[in-house]
Amino acid sequence: MTGQAKDIKGGGKRRIAFLAFPQVVLLDLIGPWEVFSLANRLAGGASPPYDLELVSGDGSATIPSGAGISMSSHRPARYCRGVIDTLIVPATELTLVAETPTQFSSILLRLAGRCRRIVSICGGAFLLAEAGLLDGKRATTHWRGTEDLAARFPKIDVQADSIFVKDGNVYTSAGVTAGIDLALALVEEDLGQAIALECARNLVVFMRRPGGQSQFSATLESQHAERDVLNELVAWAADNLSGDLSVQAMAERAHMSLRNFSRVFRNEIGQTPAAFVEKLRIDATRQRLEETDESIDEIASRCGFRSADSMRRSFQRVVKVAPSDYRQRFR
Repeated sequence: MTGQAKDIKGGGKRRIAFLAFPQVVLLDLIGPWEVFSLANRLAGGASPPYDLELVSGDGSATIPSGAGISMSSHRPARYCRGVIDTLIVPATELTLVAETPTQFSSILLRLAGRCRRIVSICGGAFLLAEAGLLDGKRATTHWRGTEDLAARFPKIDVQADSIFVKDGNVYTSAGVTAGIDLALALVEEDLGQAIALECARNLVVFMRRPGGQSQFSATLESQHAERDVLNELVAWAADNLSGDLSVQAMAERAHMSLRNFSRVFRNEIGQTPAAFVEKLRIDATRQRLEETDESIDEIASRCGFRSADSMRRSFQRVVKVAPSDYRQRFR
């Protein structure tokens, strides 16, 4: 919908409550908050569409962030009464290293029962998962945590590559800045495309970010290699996808024996060189399918596949959909 904002059912403002626990990840909170705040300013009129409030999960008046900045809450969770349109749960540094305290889950369950929408940002999915709010649902989280989320909570259908996922009235987003993507989608859902697009323009971000988390995870994973030669090699490989990226060629470029290179690469990057190269090429293929009108043959050549058929087989195996179907869905 474009033009005027959609009417709020029943009139009045939408109450957006951010439930923040100690050591909250600051950008998880501030990013989406700014989207809704900006939407208020852009919507105009005497009554802004959103009523934003910061709720302290542990009952204190001040909420410390993991970045060292503390914020004053509007109210503690125990005094949060009435209907909430959207409950937003950012990640907290504490739950990234341990199970969620029982009291956190009880607070979440109490507030969730009064919400139209429940939203997690990044590692906030673990908070929802511990409370059982993601059981039987599709969900995502930061790419670093997707395997852990799936292992710890087998009832969740983890969508590892999604920027955000909606399943019923529960929304989950990927890592950190993906909370902005999800907030923009919520604004579009509430107020229409025109205001959401203007928000994106003002924030200088994509209205709909091209690609999934894999476009970030492949190269970011490599930055954890202890050896600079591997970091440099991966950066070079990403810029030379149509070149010779055989294991032998990369080993020679890294000035290592084939056997030593394969061992070191797997230990430091977490996967074989061949699997990593395939991931780089698939990521590049996805981006070109989304952003260009190039033919399948052209994309296969640019991304380093031996043929269009080879690309199709690889793409189907990794992404679980044919390249043509993917382009039709996401172009």
